[in-house]
Amino acid sequence: MQSPVIVVFGAAVRADGTPSPSLARRIGYAAQAAQAHPDAPILCSGGSDGRGPSEASVMAETLVRRGVATSRLVLDEASLDTLQSVIAAARFVRRHGLDGCIVCSDRYHIPRIRLLLGALGVASAPGPLASGRAGVGWRPWAWMRLREAAAIPYDLAIVLVRRRALLAAIAQSPSGA
Repeated sequence: MQSPVIVVFGAAVRADGTPSPSLARRIGYAAQAAQAHPDAPILCSGGSDGRGPSEASVMAETLVRRGVATSRLVLDEASLDTLQSVIAAARFVRRHGLDGCIVCSDRYHIPRIRLLLGALGVASAPGPLASGRAGVGWRPWAWMRLREAAAIPYDLAIVLVRRRALLAAIAQSPSGA
């Protein structure tokens, strides 16, 4: 991709405002992608559970501490789930005339994200990934794989049923993230 946006998909923020292990991994992948694509904007996507900072703001703060320029960061603090983040990413790509997305998330999560982006006509590529389960125990890994197995057809059905309306809303979105 010549002109992509790097999209970091949210995960839990701990009660003390620090990233969960999953969010920390995703931020690490985004930092690697930022080095590989130094001109790409970075969309940090994830809202707040109402008890602390948004996932997007924690991502941005951590990326800045890792040397990423704040001018590259765009925060989507409204998205509360994967589908909303995908729609925000598609909106960003279309609004800015970009070629597509570099997806930064966990290995088990990326197939759903890329499937949904594709259904909305947005090209994507996986960002950097750790090998295997990236240090995640087999039980949490198995749980997340099972969750994805249910979420993929659920989210895809929503996108396919609402595709025309979603594409119209993406095309008519005002400026911003």
